[in-house]
Amino acid sequence: MKIYKVGLPFIGMSSLMLLMSPLANAAEMSNMDHGSMDMSGMDMSDMDHSSMDMSGNMSDMDHSGMDMSGDMSDMDHSGMDMSGDMSDMDHSGMDMSGDMSDMDHSGMDMSGDMSGMDHSSMDMSGMDHSSMNMDMSGMQGGEPPPNARSPDYSNGVDYGQYGKPVMMGSLPLWGVLVETLGYQFENDQIDFEAQGWYGTDSNRVTLRSEGSAQTNNDKEIDSLSSLAYWKPLGIFWNGEAGVAYNTENDKSAIMAGIAGTAPYFVETDARAYLYTDGQVQLDLGTAYEWRLDQRWVVRPELELTAFSKDDTDNGITKGFNEFGAEVRLAYETFSRQLAPYVGFSYESALGDARDLRRQEDEAVDSSSLTAGVMFWF
Repeated sequence: MKIYKVGLPFIGMSSLMLLMSPLANAAEMSNMDHGSMDMSGMDMSDMDHSSMDMSGNMSDMDHSGMDMSGDMSDMDHSGMDMSGDMSDMDHSGMDMSGDMSDMDHSGMDMSGDMSGMDHSSMDMSGMDHSSMNMDMSGMQGGEPPPNARSPDYSNGVDYGQYGKPVMMGSLPLWGVLVETLGYQFENDQIDFEAQGWYGTDSNRVTLRSEGSAQTNNDKEIDSLSSLAYWKPLGIFWNGEAGVAYNTENDKSAIMAGIAGTAPYFVETDARAYLYTDGQVQLDLGTAYEWRLDQRWVVRPELELTAFSKDDTDNGITKGFNEFGAEVRLAYETFSRQLAPYVGFSYESALGDARDLRRQEDEAVDSSSLTAGVMFWF
């Protein structure tokens, strides 16, 4: 028998060739293209990916044509490690339309970088998310306690010395408006018309008075005053109802009226007075403010008075008795709360009242220059 002696160099060379063989296979698989891989016929229901390590660099892997439409319902990915860099993986053409309803991803580690992964064309229409349970109880905020907010939204904080905040429209307020306080040079008298109110935008109590005061020897004052309840009837109209007293005939009355803004911003008011003796007085008035600029205002006014029956003792006849007109030029100062004015007024008796005044030697028509002030606060 022949004995062959093998030297150490030959053994080393053989070992090196055996080691290089798997390395060459691994190098060949790193550049594999999965773009056209067809996995549609493969049954992956029993495949176990629990120990699959994908922590390596898969950034250049192309899955664009990968077909995963087969049945993957029982695939187990619980131990799959995908912590590697997958930022450049392309899944644009990946077909995942198969049945993945029973796939277990509970232990899947996807902590790697997937910021560049392209899933724009992935078809996941067959995936069933109906049983997916997302627990968000640990997120910031969580479920609020039953008493998280008090009914008045104070959260237990005291409102301080000013009390609980309320809407401005519900606060009781007050105001005073003096529309006329002027002197008539021809008749030597002071005319006045003023009203004050207290309440809200929905309910108020108003006190109103209008008339004239003689400045000659007798110093006679004729006025018609009323105390009424005021309430809006619509967007532009308000209603009034209350009691009144007339010093000229020394009689009390029940009053009802309406006041507001007619079309083209014409101020309009109508008030009816039912006196204790059955006499009914109707006062109609209208006014318009024509602004020349931000301060100068021209204000024409018209007034008309009518009665339901004759009262010769007080110089009253049935029907329309008096007509009055005045035009003013006012200048608004102090934030438009004070407006001095000059003007011209005209008064005339109507109907049978003209004859009655002539019999008593009273003027039927009169006109006068006026000067006064309007203000409110």
